[in-house]
Amino acid sequence: MQLQERINAFVKLGDFLRQFSNEVFHKAENIEHNELFFDGFKHQLKLAKENNGWFTEENISFALKSWSDALSTDNLNTWLSSYQIENTTPKQVAIIMAGNIPLVGFHDFLSVLITGHHVLVKQSSNDKHLLPYLAKYLEFVEPQFKGSITFTEAKIENFDAVIATGSNNTARYFEFYFKDKPSIIRKNRNSIAVLLGNETPEDLKNLSEDIFRYYGLGCRNVSKLFVPKNYDFKGFFESIYHWHPIVEKAKYANNYDYNKAVYLMSEFDMLENGFFMIKEDESFASPIATLFYEYYEDASELKAILDSKKDQIQCIVSKGFDKNEIAFGATQKPQLWDYADDVDSIEFLLAI
Repeated sequence: MQLQERINAFVKLGDFLRQFSNEVFHKAENIEHNELFFDGFKHQLKLAKENNGWFTEENISFALKSWSDALSTDNLNTWLSSYQIENTTPKQVAIIMAGNIPLVGFHDFLSVLITGHHVLVKQSSNDKHLLPYLAKYLEFVEPQFKGSITFTEAKIENFDAVIATGSNNTARYFEFYFKDKPSIIRKNRNSIAVLLGNETPEDLKNLSEDIFRYYGLGCRNVSKLFVPKNYDFKGFFESIYHWHPIVEKAKYANNYDYNKAVYLMSEFDMLENGFFMIKEDESFASPIATLFYEYYEDASELKAILDSKKDQIQCIVSKGFDKNEIAFGATQKPQLWDYADDVDSIEFLLAI
């Protein structure tokens, strides 16, 4: 199969996903195999929501829209233009996926197939309904994919390389188990935001998207805030208040109530507004419904500190703090060339 044929197949998949990129689905004309797949995917979306209470209609639709936007001819060609892909000798690449947000492992799945390799997928039980169905759609729009995509719930075997995502604890297991194979092994990372004190209400409103989207469960969600000494949080709380309906969701509300009770019983100092808490803490990883913060006095000193901890940081969100910063509100809209942990998976796949 030629690269252009693979690109064309994923563009068609993007067109298919676009029908589900709003909470009200719209069945479009001229979508290949739509009569066969449209209603079935609606059922898979229902199963995904029932299987995982964090996968609400809003968050699933957001993920599907993100992927439908990414899978355009222009985006795929721009992404792949700097690589030499045509003469790849197919290898079997295993992917061990996380399940914290909908289709969180799709970029790895796409990367393996677009480079001409075969993929062996071990999914998380938290996100097991969507990808196999989309893989079947790919096989229909491009039959040459048949035999290249395998899903397993058993121990993965007979593979040439692996991409594995997990916690710091599971990463140690992965590093031992896959020590003789080419691998990308991802550990825990969190995203942070650095406020300079001159942010507009619109900036802070956009920041709330980075905090609350997917309930804060993604590694690109902001879980830690750095603010200037004596920072006044009043404007911050006012700018995020439009997210207050989130507390009506049972799983979020349960976490909010539990963490609030723990903080109160432990007599920790924290600020809260009825659906969200902020707490001064040096950790990067904060619980659901909570954002940790830390004061700083000198921006250059903070840059040095963050650079020393870069292996714990996925994204830095700011406006005028860092040359590699991400704009407020953009963490959950990565481009195809925005690689997790800054590890170029295409380069890795072409080298195995």
